[in-house]
Amino acid sequence: VMKPFPTRVPAVSVAVATALFVSSCSSPAPDGHDDAEHSSAASGVPQPAGHNAADVTFATNMVPHHQQAVDMSELVPERSTNPELIALAAKVSAAQEPEIQALRVFLVQWDDDPESNPIEHEGHGPQAMAGMVDDATMTRLASLKGPEFDTLWLQSMIGHHQGAIEMAQAEVADGSNVDTKRLASQIITAQQSEITQRKQMLGG
Repeated sequence: VMKPFPTRVPAVSVAVATALFVSSCSSPAPDGHDDAEHSSAASGVPQPAGHNAADVTFATNMVPHHQQAVDMSELVPERSTNPELIALAAKVSAAQEPEIQALRVFLVQWDDDPESNPIEHEGHGPQAMAGMVDDATMTRLASLKGPEFDTLWLQSMIGHHQGAIEMAQAEVADGSNVDTKRLASQIITAQQSEITQRKQMLGG
């Protein structure tokens, strides 16, 4: 039985998320220097306080990565008759849509919104992100119904979540923003649980 999502970011408004994230944007490091000072000292290049390049990469890539999971989940109600899978898809959307909004808040705060600076983010396309489902598979999913759809959806979402976990693990290891790293840790825990459930549903 799939656990509920208490470890995920709660479905709060962007305003609340903003208030939370602003609080850590200039959090000092244990030695009294903020993240920007450490980053500048290490690279010689000044960085905005509270985050580094790994944080930006994680947030920039995870928005479309999560969006694809939401898009895949929206295919389920009209194509599956499996109540467990339908409920699982609904939970994916309910959990990941607030996370998308939270990540967008980060990027706006950092003045690094990919929608307003598309040229700067050309290197963050879908092919660069682990676990993204290719166009052919998405097209096939849209054409299937019943058990065939269920199997391909579960298989695709397992790979998709494994990719998200890899991205989140990189953020935990290399990021500097406290709230972004916390979100990444929550993604690792929750999506690993979902992978386990999906494998059980596939009988393996």
